[in-house]
Amino acid sequence: MSTITAQGATITGPCFSYHQKRPTDIFDFEAGFPVSQPITAAGRVKMSKLPTVKVVRIIYQGGYEGLGAAWGEFCEWIEAEGLNVQESLWECYLTDPDSNPDPDTWRTELNRPLSE
Repeated sequence: MSTITAQGATITGPCFSYHQKRPTDIFDFEAGFPVSQPITAAGRVKMSKLPTVKVVRIIYQGGYEGLGAAWGEFCEWIEAEGLNVQESLWECYLTDPDSNPDPDTWRTELNRPLSE
């Protein structure tokens, strides 16, 4: 966040995590924020973009410990509907501990890009 503000940019939306492929026992992902202008890479901070794709999306409400089960139910629903999705996925943390300490109020957007 300090790199973003040091370059004169502002954060324009909630934090997200982008996974190139569905996590297994290993998580390999980028964490980021939408920003008001491009930023220059500095240290571990770099500019990237979420893909421009159609997605299937749900909103999970509750503490982070329930995200694994929420993803499992979401993926089961996707499969039952016969939807073809890409390997990538992302979460958008719409509300979090900074907005309200009660985890029952936290909302996380779950996104799976659709295959063409």
